[in-house]
Amino acid sequence: MTIHNTFDQIKKINEYGQEFWSARDLMPLLGYEKWDRFENVLNKAQTASKNTGNMIEEHFFPEVGKSTGGRPRSDCKLSRYACYLIAQNGDSRKKEIALAQTYFAVQTRKQEIQESLLEDKKRVLLRDDMKKHNKKLAEAASNAGVKTQA
Repeated sequence: MTIHNTFDQIKKINEYGQEFWSARDLMPLLGYEKWDRFENVLNKAQTASKNTGNMIEEHFFPEVGKSTGGRPRSDCKLSRYACYLIAQNGDSRKKEIALAQTYFAVQTRKQEIQESLLEDKKRVLLRDDMKKHNKKLAEAASNAGVKTQA
C-alpha cells in the first residue's frame, strides 16, 4: 500500500466538509511508535508554521481523546498543511518520513501544474472573448461608416 492510499484512508471530514487528520492516526504511518517522540516533531511543525506567519490554530487543533486505560490522551486534528510540515520536520532516516516527504512534494507539484493549466485555460478563454468583442467592434464601426486608412 502506498503512502498516498494510506494517507487518504486516515483522512476524516468534519461537519463543515473540511478534511483533517488525527495526529494519533498519522503517528504510526510516519514510523513513530511513541507519542512523546512524535510530539517533538509536532511541536517543530507548529514552530515552522508560526515562523511563516500562519496561525497555529488554523492547522493544529488540540483535543483530548479517550484511551482504553481510562486516562485521557492528547491528540490533535491536523490540516493537510500541518501534515506536510510534520513530514518535513520528521526524521528523514525513517523510510515512512521519506515516503511522506516525497508524497507531499509530488502533491505540491501536481497542484502547481493544475493551477498553471487553469491559468492557461483562463488566458485562452479571455483571448477568445477579446476576438469576439473586436469582431463586434469592427462590425459596428463598419456599419457606422468608419473607414480604415492604409
